[in-house]
Amino acid sequence: MSNDRVYNVLIVGVGGQGIILASDVLGLVAARHGYDVKKNEIHGMAQRGGSVSSHVRFGKFVSSPIIKMGEADVLLSFEQIETLRYFPFLSEKGKVIVNDLKILPPAVFTGKQDYPADVIGKIKSKVPDALVMKADEIAAGMGNPRVANVIFLGVLSKYLDIPAETYEEVLKETLKPKLVDINLKAFHKGRLLAA
Repeated sequence: MSNDRVYNVLIVGVGGQGIILASDVLGLVAARHGYDVKKNEIHGMAQRGGSVSSHVRFGKFVSSPIIKMGEADVLLSFEQIETLRYFPFLSEKGKVIVNDLKILPPAVFTGKQDYPADVIGKIKSKVPDALVMKADEIAAGMGNPRVANVIFLGVLSKYLDIPAETYEEVLKETLKPKLVDINLKAFHKGRLLAA
């Protein structure tokens, strides 16, 4: 990542998945690394499992917090269908990192709509090198299902030119002391998965 470009990361999922924490940490990491950072969040009934997105933009100078359609360098998606919803934001050479997880929207849960079939297949047909991972299962296996978002940050960190130590510093400063160790383990687990 050269210092004169703006980098666009779109983090999406549903309420309760830790999207805002992940975007806050990423923004702090980029700022600590010396970048100008702009961030914008959209909470759609976040408390009830509604769609949530966070735009994180950083570079030498960033004028707007909003990622334009077709300009996201990375689409980091914590839920399958949210990946499809936000595909129009992805740039031609954009990277997709997606959680192999289905969270049924209210319309599907109540039987008014069907969950789309073969979402991962649709994602792969658009972005063949999309990284699909079972972050929730991995987090549960680590003893804390709530660290899936930090596993994703670990994966993302392998694609950004910011040292892992910067993420570690920000996680230590941002999280409650009792949560630091498990989150640092989750971050490094994500880095291993990206490799």
